[in-house]
Amino acid sequence: MTAGARFDFGSQPWFTEAGVRSVLAAIAAVGGEARFVGGVVRDALLGRAAGDVDLAVNLQPDRVTAALTAAGIKVVPTGVEHGTVTAVAGRKGYEITTLRYDVATDGRRATVAFTDDWQADAARRDFTFNALYVDADGALYDYFRGRDDLAAGRVRFIGEAEARIREDVLRILRFFRFYAWFGRGEAEAEGLKACRALAHLLPQLSVERVWNEIGKLLRAPDPVPAWRLMLANGIVAPLVPEAADVERLARVVDVERGGGGENPSPNPSLKGRGIQADGGDALVRLAALLPADADVADRVARRLHMANREGERLKVLAVLPGRLRGALDRTALRRTLYAQGAAAVGEALLLAAADGAGVDFVAALDVVAAWENPVLPIQGGDIVSLGVPPGPRVGDILRAVEAWWMAGDFRAARAACLAEAARLTKVV
Repeated sequence: MTAGARFDFGSQPWFTEAGVRSVLAAIAAVGGEARFVGGVVRDALLGRAAGDVDLAVNLQPDRVTAALTAAGIKVVPTGVEHGTVTAVAGRKGYEITTLRYDVATDGRRATVAFTDDWQADAARRDFTFNALYVDADGALYDYFRGRDDLAAGRVRFIGEAEARIREDVLRILRFFRFYAWFGRGEAEAEGLKACRALAHLLPQLSVERVWNEIGKLLRAPDPVPAWRLMLANGIVAPLVPEAADVERLARVVDVERGGGGENPSPNPSLKGRGIQADGGDALVRLAALLPADADVADRVARRLHMANREGERLKVLAVLPGRLRGALDRTALRRTLYAQGAAAVGEALLLAAADGAGVDFVAALDVVAAWENPVLPIQGGDIVSLGVPPGPRVGDILRAVEAWWMAGDFRAARAACLAEAARLTKVV
């Protein structure tokens, strides 16, 4: 185990919050020990905000459950077969996993056995900086020089890289995802070589896990270097071969940053305008990588088993940017906003700006930010009251009135809409 300069974990809100301290105390009261582990420790060392607070414990799940229950802490058996329970304390959930080691693996899942050996638990983790532990007193346990790797921006497998990937093929994507978030300079050579050599195993992964990892990678402040590396090493082709336009992705990231190149500050023109400015939206960035073709977007969405809403959004992002070109008339933009919604149009404008479509990006975003979707002043019942029998003709007339109202920039009030409807009853 290595030790470096002491870090003041006591300054971290997650370390001192009452809920987690009650969990640590309950486990210590029965002779056990729980330590903070993984991302929360890694991110604290980097000065980043914490996400979920996870704990490792040297007691088996039944003893953990008994200890917490005796202390009046609610326990949810979220994954007991893998050694995991969730303690709910102070209105927060803390995932607590018993120390374990792998008995057998098949590239997708592992059979585990429980242990009380902290280093054995660390050895089964993927990368050195994910095997960092902090005890209740704030002492850091680093069994594989993970803190050094973190400081160097080096994503390094624990042990032999190829063997670790064969245990769980998803680690290929995790290598690039962590490189996108934490890597600096050249990727670690042994890990990159192993990922390249075993890329042919990627299709055996469940597509839900693939999309989850790709989404996390694309949300990094700048995913471009990692995606370039994936393309160059044959990682993209087995999964989403269509996602190859990394230069367009680079332009999108540049627009998000305000055209500042390496400047990591978010584009101030995106703030308050419904577009994610600090980090990126995974679907928008995936759309940037794909051809401007709704059929391709649909095929990718289906292959990755995206939720229906995500798939529909990806298809819109494939075609809508191409319609937002040139000196965009505000009336035409408002019609598009009415048809597609402010969120979709804002995202499409980001892609159009990256494409150099000649759009006044900031002015168009001002229209998007101020948009409140109008409501057609008449309904089907109004058409019926004009003497049109209920049926398809009512809908036809209503849609025709709506098109007329949109063409007039939504200015016509109810009386004018009724007059137009009355006119149409005579001609439709």
